[in-house]
Amino acid sequence: MDPHSECILVLDYGSQYTQLIARRIREAHVYCEILPCTAPLEQIRSRNPKGIVLSGGPMSVYDPGAPQVEPGLLELGVPVLGICYGLQVMAQVLGGRVERAERREFGPAELIIDRGNGLFEGLPERFTVWMSHSDHLSALPEEFEVLAHTASAPVAAVRSRTRPLYGVQFHPEVAHTAYGREILERFVRDICGCRGLWTPEAFIEGTLRRLPQEVGQGHVVLALSGGVDSTVAAVLLHRALGDRLHCIFVDNGLLRLGEAEEVVRTFREHFAIPLHVLQAQDLFLERLRGVVDPEAKRRLIGHTFIEVFERAIDELGVPVTFLAQGTLYPDVIESTAFRGPSATIKTHHNVGGLPERMRLRLLEPFRELFKDEVRAVGRALGIPESILRRHPFPGPGLAVRVIGEVTPERLAILRRADAIFIEELRRWGLYDAVWQAFAVFLPLQTVGVMGDGRTYEHVVALRAVTSTDGMTADWARLPDEFLAHVSARITGEVAGINRVVYDISSKPPATIEWE
Repeated sequence: MDPHSECILVLDYGSQYTQLIARRIREAHVYCEILPCTAPLEQIRSRNPKGIVLSGGPMSVYDPGAPQVEPGLLELGVPVLGICYGLQVMAQVLGGRVERAERREFGPAELIIDRGNGLFEGLPERFTVWMSHSDHLSALPEEFEVLAHTASAPVAAVRSRTRPLYGVQFHPEVAHTAYGREILERFVRDICGCRGLWTPEAFIEGTLRRLPQEVGQGHVVLALSGGVDSTVAAVLLHRALGDRLHCIFVDNGLLRLGEAEEVVRTFREHFAIPLHVLQAQDLFLERLRGVVDPEAKRRLIGHTFIEVFERAIDELGVPVTFLAQGTLYPDVIESTAFRGPSATIKTHHNVGGLPERMRLRLLEPFRELFKDEVRAVGRALGIPESILRRHPFPGPGLAVRVIGEVTPERLAILRRADAIFIEELRRWGLYDAVWQAFAVFLPLQTVGVMGDGRTYEHVVALRAVTSTDGMTADWARLPDEFLAHVSARITGEVAGINRVVYDISSKPPATIEWE
């Protein structure tokens, strides 16, 4: 059975947590899509959703221009769960009243269950939830009843007595809410009636069935980077298409120390899939000369990748019609003004950085997956953990880790510093404890002293974060002794560096990569 046949729609009202809602629903093995809150009712109806979630948002429902909910959406007959702003906008359109609260709630609060059925079936009578609101429901719609409250919020959860409409004032999607996963699972499984068809095995089966139809008799080239996404894509596509898949590895001069050799060796030794290696270091570095704007770097690299691939397919001598990429759902979300009032964060070279006209059609088998879902697919395909646990690496490579102009000299310094950082993370048993770690070259020099002499050399920043899917991240609390050791090695072994700093910014407000 098609795992997409049970679909929950999340309508985004601009919350920073919208992607987390989708992630939690996927963890309940139910397929979920995010649509902007402005999506027409006909588009929503055409998805034939089993349920709908209205996300939180930064505005007040009574603000001029605040996004609303179309009344017809609540008449579709499918269960609806409003979260924070979603609860308030649903209640308002049904005749309730939303006002500024006398006491705002930001952070943990104790939820007290008044009626334990539905969303809270089988859960404790009291547990901690995460609040983030300054408005509250001062009057409920006629048909609604209170399910739970907190000391400051008399209305913390509600439901309709006549229709499958539910709402919570807190955020069940965040880790700080105890039993938040269970609440969302009760909604999608018990209330919406989803059986849980969204599994790695079902995704693989559906993809293997769909890809040959989509590709037809054409051939596919895959941009292989050696990372998790492209490796899993290569194995899956090869299983679906056989020798009509052509994996191309481009050494663009923007890779980490020894990475090109490692990727080629690992791929050829472990996977019986043909690999074409292209040497294009000089072309990419020449194109990047003098470029300092990060968006310009991404677009330039995306265009150059396409140029290299289109030149390479002529040498294959087969009818190539598709370019496959390991594009993920977060790439799509961050690269487009997709989520209602939310804004574009940055262009990804393999989404918004591609030229409008391409000779090849894009094939993106993971476009609807989060990172950990790709890893789960890889495990189901039998790919070794040593490959699946590799940290994410950006498509533009070290070009977005050299702040400012990319030069061979700066790349050489960065490669060595980054290699020391990763080597020590593995040696100290910390590599798998962080989501992503890397070094960043900063285009500034500071005064230092080595031996008896004054130095005026560059700065390297170390970045390590913990995360689940890359949509939000916290800076990793690495041991002081470890950081001191890494700093000493870098300044002692990498010529041109006399200062090392550690990035303690989370996402949001920062992004994981610096550019």
